[in-house]
Amino acid sequence: MRAVSPGTGDALRLLAAVSGARAVVEIGTGTGVSGIHLLTGMRPDAVLTTVDIEPERQQFARQAFRLAGFAANRTRIIPGHALDVLTRLTDGGYDLVFCDGDRLEYLECLAESLRLLRPGGLVCFAGVFAGGRTVDSAAAPTEVRRLRELLRAVRESHQLAPALLPVGDGLLCAARV
Repeated sequence: MRAVSPGTGDALRLLAAVSGARAVVEIGTGTGVSGIHLLTGMRPDAVLTTVDIEPERQQFARQAFRLAGFAANRTRIIPGHALDVLTRLTDGGYDLVFCDGDRLEYLECLAESLRLLRPGGLVCFAGVFAGGRTVDSAAAPTEVRRLRELLRAVRESHQLAPALLPVGDGLLCAARV
């Protein structure tokens, strides 16, 4: 399992802070590394909703959040498949959506994120460089083709103002306009 790099974590913390994030969705809880960065940047009364298909990972994350000093009411941990869970979340109710789950589903997560985000909200996707393979001209596996589709969709969207940050394995961020 991959954790976000320190640079990606710093960028997430900064984005959460400058956006004044009160409500954040994280797709891919992992062991809580990115969640801790997000929570650190979020307002003191903010809530992180984190989704992962693996309940065991969420147990590790719950413990990590507690050890980092965050009260249990600062997180809402939902087990399940991201695309199933996202459809049940409130339209326009979130300031930031961070995607670090199944990269094959990033394009579908983008569509759900646009529905979830308030105007001016941010969506971020981790790992979009895919170890340099998204810019490599060699034959691409399905994951890389899907990441290229995501990059194209974000770039061509009239609803988004994007930036590709060269931190970690690439952090694609876009503000909903």
